Order: sequence, then C-alpha cells, then structure tokens
Amino acid sequence: MPRFSIIVPVFKVQGYLRECLDSVLGQSYGDFEVVAVDDRSPDGCGAILDEYAARDPRVRALHLPENVGLGRARNAGLERAGGDYVLFLDSDDAYTPGLLAAVAARLESAGDPDILVFDHVRTHWWGRGGRSDSAALLQAAGPDTFSLRESPEYVRLFLVAWNKAYRRSFFQGHGLRYAPGLYEDAPVTYRSMVLADRIACLNRIGVEYRQRRQGAITKTPGRRHFDIFAQYEGLFAFLEERADLAWARPLLFERALDHMLYVLACEDRVTPGQRAAFHREIRSFHRRHLPAGFTPPDGPRGTEMRLLASSPYPAYAALRGVRGARALAGKAARRTTRTLSVRSQRVLYGAGSRLPLDPHLAVYSSGHHRGVSGDPAAIHAKARELAPHIRGVWVVREDAVHTLPPGIEHVTPGSARYHAVMARATYWVNNVNWPGSLVKRPGSVHIHTHLGTPLKFMGADLLDKPGARHGFSVPQMLRRADRWDYSLVANRHSELAWERAYPCHFTSLRTGSPRNDVLVEPSERRGRAVRERLGIPDGDTVVLYAPTRREYRRGGHADRIDLARFAADLGPGHTLVVRLHPSLAAGIARGLGLADLHRRGVVVDATDEPHVEDLMLASDVLVTDYSALMFDYANLDRPIVVHADDWGAYTASRGVYFDVTAEPPGHVSRSYRELAWLLASGSWRDEESAKRRAAFRERFCEFDDGRAAERVVRTLMLGEPMPGAEPCPVVPAPAPAAGDGREVPTHRLTR
Repeated sequence: MPRFSIIVPVFKVQGYLRECLDSVLGQSYGDFEVVAVDDRSPDGCGAILDEYAARDPRVRALHLPENVGLGRARNAGLERAGGDYVLFLDSDDAYTPGLLAAVAARLESAGDPDILVFDHVRTHWWGRGGRSDSAALLQAAGPDTFSLRESPEYVRLFLVAWNKAYRRSFFQGHGLRYAPGLYEDAPVTYRSMVLADRIACLNRIGVEYRQRRQGAITKTPGRRHFDIFAQYEGLFAFLEERADLAWARPLLFERALDHMLYVLACEDRVTPGQRAAFHREIRSFHRRHLPAGFTPPDGPRGTEMRLLASSPYPAYAALRGVRGARALAGKAARRTTRTLSVRSQRVLYGAGSRLPLDPHLAVYSSGHHRGVSGDPAAIHAKARELAPHIRGVWVVREDAVHTLPPGIEHVTPGSARYHAVMARATYWVNNVNWPGSLVKRPGSVHIHTHLGTPLKFMGADLLDKPGARHGFSVPQMLRRADRWDYSLVANRHSELAWERAYPCHFTSLRTGSPRNDVLVEPSERRGRAVRERLGIPDGDTVVLYAPTRREYRRGGHADRIDLARFAADLGPGHTLVVRLHPSLAAGIARGLGLADLHRRGVVVDATDEPHVEDLMLASDVLVTDYSALMFDYANLDRPIVVHADDWGAYTASRGVYFDVTAEPPGHVSRSYRELAWLLASGSWRDEESAKRRAAFRERFCEFDDGRAAERVVRTLMLGEPMPGAEPCPVVPAPAPAAGDGREVPTHRLTR
C-alpha cells in the first residue's frame, strides 16, 4: 500500500498535463501512486496518460466512458485509490519540488492527522504571485493539531480540494464525495473540516495554482455559477441531520453567504442580466438557513449580509455603487495626501537646509534602510570608537526598528526628525543610493561603500540588459550617484568596474571593504558563538549556501538545488546553512520549502541574520553561484565552491565583468551531481582548490588588510593619516566633460 494516492482528473489540458505529471513523478519522495482520470477529454490527454502509465508503474490511467465533470471524476479516482492518504491535484496545476517529502514528514510528526493543509502560489500567465491569504494562518498553527471547533478561524483556509492531504480511511469512512457542478470543493471541504478531530498545517507552498488567461470554468460568465446554491444546500442538508454539529451551522452559514456574495461581485462570473436573479437566490438561502442568533461580521461584507433579510437587489446594487464611488474617492484622496506629504517633506528638508551643516553629525543607512549591517555598520562602530564626538544616526524603516541593537540612535524615513537630521548631517554613509528627493548640500561628504565586489553588471552597464534593469531607471540612478564624493574599493577590479558603471564625479578610495575587517583576522570565539546561537552541533562541518537572484526569472527566485537532497547527501556531521539574497527574503522563496526545512531541522535558514560576516565566520566552506559574497569570503582563506549550472543563462540575462568559471576561487560544478561529488569526495578542500583560492585572493582582496573602517574614519572624518601606514591611496575623480553642466563636489581628499 503506498503512502499517498494522488488523484488527477483530466479534461482538455493537453498543453499543461505533462508539466503536471512531471511535477509529481519528479518528487524526491517516491512512495505514491497517481490515479489519472481521463474525463472523456476530446483532445490528446488520453494518449498522454497512456504514455506515462506505460513508462512509470506508479501511474494508472482510468478512461471514463462519458464526461462526468470534475467532481465525479475525482470520485472515480477515489474508488481506485489505495494509499494511506489521498491528495487531489488539478491537471493544469503542478506540485512544487520536495512537497511530498515535506507532507510525509509533517504527517509523521503530527501522528497521522485526519487532514493536513498546505499552501499554494498563484501562477499567472505573466509570472508568479505572492503567498496566499492563508499563509499567516498556516504559520500560526505551529506543530500542534487542532479541531475546527477549537480553532474556528481555520474555516477561512483556502476553499479547494488540492491543498490538502486527507487520511483515506477518514475521507471514505464519512462518505465524502464530490457533487456534480461548479463549486464542488465547498461542501466537501467544509464537511471534512467540521468532522475532523485532528487537523494539521504545513507552512509550505505545495501547489503552483495556474491562473489561465482563458478557459478557466470559474472565470467564464454564465448560468453555471448558480450551481453554488445546490452545493451549499447539500452541505446544510447534511448539517441539519447532525445535531452534534449544531455548533458549526453559524460558522458555515457566514462562510456560505460570503462565498455567494463574492461570486455575485465578480464581473467575470455572473453576467449583469443575471445578477438580480442570483441575488434573489442568496436571499432565499438566507431565509431558509438563517441560524438563531446569527450576527453578521463587521465590515462591508457584513453590511451586505444584513441587507439580505429586508432589502431586494436594488438596495444591494446601490450599496455596491456607493462603495465603488467611495473607493474611487479614497484613491483620489490618497493621491492628494501623498502629494501633500511629499510637499511637506520638501518644506521640512528645505527649512533644515537653511541652517549650517553640523560637522559632528553623520547619517548611516544599509540595504534600503533595513537595519544596521554591512560596511556602514563597520564604519559606524569604528567612528564611535575613534571619533565619539561625531553623532551617528541610522535611517531605519519603521518595520525594522525592532531589529536594532541597543543604543542605536535612529530616525524613520519621511518623519520630521528624519528631514531635520538629513538636512544638517555632514557625513552620509550608505551602501545603496539615498532617495532622489534629498539634495546634496555643498560641504557634505557622501561616502558610498557599495555592496561588495561586482561580478554582475551594474549601473550604466545595464543599459544593454533590459531584463536586468526592469523596474528602475539608469539615468535616475546616475543622477543619485552624482552626489557621491567617495567610492570605497577593495581591489582594482572594483575601481575600474565602478568608474565604468557609474560615470559620475566621485573619487575612488582604495580603503578595502570595512565589513571585511573581521574576516581578515577571524575570531574563533565569534565563530563558535554564532554556531551556538544557530544551534549547530559541535564539530559539524558547516556548509554555507548563498545563492543570488536570477534576472531571467520573474521575481528573481530560481530553485537551482533541492535543499533537502543536498542536506541529506552531505551526510552526518554536516550542517547546511542557507542565506538567500536579501531581495528574496520577503518573497515566496522561503515558502517553497526553506521555512519548512528549517522548522524540521533539516537546514538552518539564516536569511534574516543581520550580519552576513557572522555566517561566514561560522562556516567551513562556501557554496555559491554568482554572489558577491565569494569575494568577501576569500579573505577567510577557506574553501569556496562555485555552482554554475546556469552560467550561460545568467551571463546572457545579467552580464558579468569576467568569467568566474574560468578564474574561480575554487572548484566549479556544472550540475548537482558534480556538486554532490565535490562535497562527498573531499575535493572541495584539495590542493587545486587552495591554489585557485590563492590567486583569487591576491586579485580581489588586494586592499583588505583588516583596517578599512579605521582608514575611512581617520581619513574622511578626522582628516588625519593612518598611524604606521601609508596614506590612503586615492584615485582622483575624472574631470567633467565639456558642457557636462554637472557641479563637481568641492570636498576632495588631498594626499
């Protein structure tokens, strides 16, 4: 008996069917059967199913003699299912990699609950969306199981068949079956949820829910949408027979009305000519099944429910019309408010700019105001030590204030205090550009630290890479870069790349990278402390995996490695620590499996760690693709493996300054098989790896000597030379071209 029976009803999806089946058969967990039900599909679906069944014994193709519809096709598959758990998958959707392994592990940890619910992501024809509305509920559920009576809020989980794993004995024992017609998911989902004694949640995206541009039944206007009433009538007929489920009637009554009113409001479902009749059906349902003492919820939907008892369709239509008008007015008001807000901010900044600069005030920001980190944090720490008379103020987003270390003075962007501080600060330190609304004052010193050594194209070099610069303007970026006075570099490669990428009037300073100071002479104690904080066992070999984003994928995320498989292949005595690119931290990447693997202890998700230097100190080897982290990590003189399985696609979409696969900091893998072999065989730390790393360090760690932050503070803030060191090497800014018209900053370092 297999662990899972996956039932796939099939009808007119020949363009999507292979992708669907491949997503199941390619799962790392293999103890399942696929019951694919050909619902008398008139296209080539039947032949595709036969092809897969002949090739893989786990696939069974069932050809129905007539078309019976989605619900009854699921029932037909259910009759032939033999697994412990039943999952339903629509044939134009797909499983995400690693889902079944995650489901199996969660079922085991939960002691085989009646139902397990997981998440999904909507995949539109133009690209993926974000996490579903159920994500917060799934996360809040934690490791425990519950019943709907104990936790009624979970009745709001997404109302479909394919985001659940049902214990087959529970599902069949209660006689659960799908009725014909649209909205067949509703009665089965709600009936199973109220009957289940133990429900578990898995906070993981398991299904790519395809939003078809055309052809989706639920988005085709017509009389079929009236099927929703028969579906809910069946549900409430069941409830009326069960006195023990009286507690669920008010809960499901509110959900039923909400669903019906939602369908009525969808212009792509109920035609204008049918809306009055649809509304009458809702009122009729309301009259027949209204539970005693029912109270509609607060909010617009609750107002619509209250009208059902006394008002016909014109009152509802008028309410919708007024609400639409108010929504439009609200948008206009918000636009006006934003305009006034921007004007107010300009007034505040302008007023502060009339006062003299404060020579003892510095402002810092890192990663678009995400907190205290990177090169600016290293400079700030050194300034507090060497120049305590210079007050350092951090600009931090409101949602990141809670992450600040004790004793950090900060302002939030857009506040009155923010503009007062920005207007008077002499020193501006950032690793990305400051907002374009801030005008550089004469005499202020803008220090740009960058985000490491560049491998991929930046700035003006992106003009020939339209996909890589999607969403931002290169000319605007350069106008903001015109405010830089100094550009910090760790090597001559960076110096040349920045001057090419940003043809602006700054001076390059060969200071080294301040955040790398802790890597030049690494502290074993700090590394051990980080390992303890992350829960890494003593003696484990720590593999730090740090992938970068992909411009050839909408949203930037691409699963290049199956993390569960990688962690398993590393074997005992190894800990896999994963650090996603900061731009992907709040997207769907973690929901696709990383968060679940972290919860289960398979990997350590260190994406939110504020100081990436700590992760480098705690690790024994870096596995990356094209992340700039490799240049910093080389300071540690520890092994680096470059996983370049999509090098051609990456270079074509983003552009690179040199071929890192030809001049790598260590071994290069071109496939997962090669990567696994490198780690398993020990080749990752052989003599060839050390030889390549030495050449890489000589080229790219040229100015990193452990004193970069001190060099910046002494030279640029205190105006004094470094004790016992050569003067800071300076590359003068190029003279402006004739007729350029841009003012050259007057504050320049002299040797």
